[in-house]
Amino acid sequence: MRLSSSLKVLVLAAALSAPAASALAWGSSGHRVVGVVGAASLPSDVPAFLRTPAAIAAIGEYAREPDRWKGSGKVHDTDRDAAHFLDIDDQGRMYGGPMFTVATLPPTRADYEKALQAAGVDSWKAGYLPYAIIDGYQQLVKDFTYWRILTAALKIEKDPTRLAYYKADLKRREDLLVRDLGVWAHYVGDGSQPLHLSVHYNGWGDYPNPNGYTNARSTHFQFEGPLAKALGDEASIKALVPAYKACDCSIETRVVGYLTETWKQTEPLYQLEKAGGMVETDPRAKTFVQARVAAGATALRDLVTDAWTASAKGTIGYRPETSVADVESGKVDPWFDLYGKD
Repeated sequence: MRLSSSLKVLVLAAALSAPAASALAWGSSGHRVVGVVGAASLPSDVPAFLRTPAAIAAIGEYAREPDRWKGSGKVHDTDRDAAHFLDIDDQGRMYGGPMFTVATLPPTRADYEKALQAAGVDSWKAGYLPYAIIDGYQQLVKDFTYWRILTAALKIEKDPTRLAYYKADLKRREDLLVRDLGVWAHYVGDGSQPLHLSVHYNGWGDYPNPNGYTNARSTHFQFEGPLAKALGDEASIKALVPAYKACDCSIETRVVGYLTETWKQTEPLYQLEKAGGMVETDPRAKTFVQARVAAGATALRDLVTDAWTASAKGTIGYRPETSVADVESGKVDPWFDLYGKD
């Protein structure tokens, strides 16, 4: 459906007046491509139900969901909007707070909030994208752990009542995994958009600007919306996704590395705009946009694969915890951990 001229003006005006916390990172097209390409690139050892055409398509649609939540209400939006970005300044600090490195990233959001408040700001202004990505990864590890244990239990359980429950619960877990993974893919995709990792998120802003970069507030919207839609075709993006490479590192190291590489693309983006290259007919724009969207899809594929691998050593329940290995070996009956101990 084509927008009328007046509606286009209203949409653009809303984008230009939006603060950092409510700005979108990639439009619907960009987020959908990140989700679809990331899921379609999963290796064969990741469970097959996630690699079906239906699941891949659903992940692409769920990847748009956090932007579709916007406008739900003041409490809802105020809490969640800052999950989409992290404002890193030119010195590499998180909005004037700690440096954005693995060594200086506070271990929890509570610790992060304290560190920012010491600098006179807070996470609602600075953003908390790294924590949104790490949180979703940890959720995915737990989801996969339950999937592994349910799958193992189904192979050894003899009681028909328990078997029926396990089959139904496995279906629920698979549905939940697609949903959890898809929604989380949104934040992973946010992490490949340079203007969501910089204080220069909507024009260069009120900062030293010796190179004369644009202060046009339309820059953010034009880059991640119309330009990404015009240039981010699925086949071209998929061709740019490299083979999976294990990090053999902590999730914090993986995420900080990914976001830091994105942050480093902020000035090249402004250089491209200044050179007149941020138009869909310019091959430089095509190269830049496709590389950024592909980076999001690659990060999604890598993080999902890492989560699947980590889940092999996962546990469920408590006092005592039940491990995947214990259930797969038949050492532990997982019934009460799965159905509930009360």
